[in-house]
Amino acid sequence: MMHSLALFHRIAGSRVVVVGEGTAAEAKRRLIERAGGICCSEAEAHQARLAFVAVADGEKPHIIAHRLKQRGLLVNVADRPELCDFTLPSILERDPVIIAVSTGGASAGLAKHLRLRLEALLPVSLGKLAQALAAARDNIRTRWPASDDRRAALDEALSEGGPLDPLKDHGDDVVDRWINSSHQTSAAERIELLIVSDDPDDLTIKQVRLLGRADRIVYEASVTPEILARARADATQSVLGNEQPDERDSTGLTLILRRS
Repeated sequence: MMHSLALFHRIAGSRVVVVGEGTAAEAKRRLIERAGGICCSEAEAHQARLAFVAVADGEKPHIIAHRLKQRGLLVNVADRPELCDFTLPSILERDPVIIAVSTGGASAGLAKHLRLRLEALLPVSLGKLAQALAAARDNIRTRWPASDDRRAALDEALSEGGPLDPLKDHGDDVVDRWINSSHQTSAAERIELLIVSDDPDDLTIKQVRLLGRADRIVYEASVTPEILARARADATQSVLGNEQPDERDSTGLTLILRRS
């Protein structure tokens, strides 16, 4: 089970309460301003929905957090995860791409170093690729009118070694060249995976990638929820033998999970 629901909250033009002084409080203010928010004091809490408390004085953080929560704000308290309604991840930005790494407050240092590893993997051009895909949205819909075909085409193009591989540097016209190429989307696939363990950490890299790509998951009842949780969040799931006719005949990738 996830410890938190991961969300990206738009705060541009909104007031955000920051209580405290010193390095920690200033870091929160810089982050809020970077996201377009307006830092304010507790006196203006009636105009805010979020609050950050960076006070290290004994029980004072608890008192301030309780007071702000009573006023309906979601509160983050520096170095006190037990008092937090939300936590701040370590952020990697390739505008408009934002990747957030969170440990739920367990270790900010670990989140930071995971982010630094990812920094070395992701090219600077990743943001331009995202912007090009957004600009080409209408052309992509015209080329692949059916949503399943469109998803399959994007999955294939963005996969490792594909024409839009996000871990490679690309020219400015890469998306247009992909749309206008003669390449055709692969036909519907049905792939069987043999699951040998109830532990998702025992999945192979290939199995994890397939779970992340699949449009539909059909599984034996003995496959555990922990394994199914590694599937794409919007993939349809059904127990083997209970699929609907449109699931068996549809396009895209269907994974059949069997337990050994």
